Amino acid sequence: MGNTVAQLNPDLVGMAYLIATLFFIYGLKGLSSPKTALLGNASAMTGMGLAFAITLAFPSVGNYGLIFAAIASGAVIGIVIARKIKMTAMPQLVACLHSFVGITALLVALGTFLLDQLNNTVVPLITMIELTIGSFVGAITFAGSIIAFGKLQGILSSKPLIFKHQHFLNLVLTVAIIVLGIEFLMHHNATTLVIIDVIALILGFLLVVPIGGADMPVVISMHNSYSGWAAAATGFVLNNQLLITTGALVGSSGAILSYIMCHAMNRELYKVMSGGVGLHAVDLEAMERESTQAIKAAAVEDVAFLLENASSVIIVPGYGMAVAQAHHAIKELYDVLTEKGVSVKFAIHPVAGRMPGHMNVLLAESDIPYDVVFTMDEINKDFAAVDVAFVIGANDVVNPAAKNVQSSPIYGMPILEVYKAKQVLVSKRSMKPGYSGIDNALFEAVNCSLVFGDAKHTCEMIVKAIRGAA
Repeated sequence: MGNTVAQLNPDLVGMAYLIATLFFIYGLKGLSSPKTALLGNASAMTGMGLAFAITLAFPSVGNYGLIFAAIASGAVIGIVIARKIKMTAMPQLVACLHSFVGITALLVALGTFLLDQLNNTVVPLITMIELTIGSFVGAITFAGSIIAFGKLQGILSSKPLIFKHQHFLNLVLTVAIIVLGIEFLMHHNATTLVIIDVIALILGFLLVVPIGGADMPVVISMHNSYSGWAAAATGFVLNNQLLITTGALVGSSGAILSYIMCHAMNRELYKVMSGGVGLHAVDLEAMERESTQAIKAAAVEDVAFLLENASSVIIVPGYGMAVAQAHHAIKELYDVLTEKGVSVKFAIHPVAGRMPGHMNVLLAESDIPYDVVFTMDEINKDFAAVDVAFVIGANDVVNPAAKNVQSSPIYGMPILEVYKAKQVLVSKRSMKPGYSGIDNALFEAVNCSLVFGDAKHTCEMIVKAIRGAA
């Protein structure tokens, strides 16, 4: 590949790749804010279009028919998915896409090695190291992302799967990969590389199965980083500078996001990487049996009265809002309350929903003003003074057990402190527990009432009741 690039004019290729990289960097910058997300996305697409064009110009591209057939097939599949996918299913789609990157890195590494063996090509040691790293990182990314997809999709249980000596087994597998990797670098045995990849697939599985549903957003972020490093390793194998820089951008940004999320959730990054998150000695069934479920139910009319007569309201959206597609109804509720002079703010937990920024995207889609949307750190101090905290579909991120029940799987995770509000109203479809699988102690608080029903219908009825009262 390197000689092919030289024939094409290295200065032209280098300049094109540099410009594409700058587009990617600006794309990441744009995606850091809802206000600039569309422009950032367009920038990244422009960079990819440029990279695609310059790559097609390589003299080594010998069969444009197959390439364009593959591109057309992928484009059709991608467009159909993009148009049909619901926001509630976006996290598992992201996990699935991460698995594609992982399996691609694995297959490219294996294919490149086998082709070099077939052609009796002398491969430099550094290339063999890059090939080995790309292979097992891709395998770990693929297996871990598949398990994450299964948990998010509900195919697998969201509860942590824990067994004795789990960490020791992970350590043994890691050491085995290192030892076999050294043996592979010395003897270039294809069977050894396959064994490494099989062990890496098992390790990727074991690193994710012990992680509970409440911590899954961190896992998605971490595998985003893994997919980037797998792509970078593939770039080294193929001697493609743009793939290296692009992978490094994705890998580093994913790692930074993972660190930020771990800090926000009071988790240790190394535990996420080693599969330690969610490893709590806890009997979930016993916790469920201990719950008294002394809850109070409220009618829609009662909720409307409390909201309308409050001077300040904080709305806390969660995954249930996304499931019900209630964000547009919430915008109507926001409009009618602000028309009546009620101060309305929105509180977003870092891991609300199923992926970073899930709630922000939905609120932006319904045209909620950015200046009334606040992060957990910004707004937690305001709950003690607010008249009503209205929780719509959130569960684990408002569960006081995270602060006072040491045996809880979510213990230590910072939460939105809605329990401090004068009155807490919670919109829920049922008493089904959150993604962590535990009951919410908030529902038993004396200042908390639940209104049952579909969140979208509930908000629409509240708006109707408030306008009817006027």
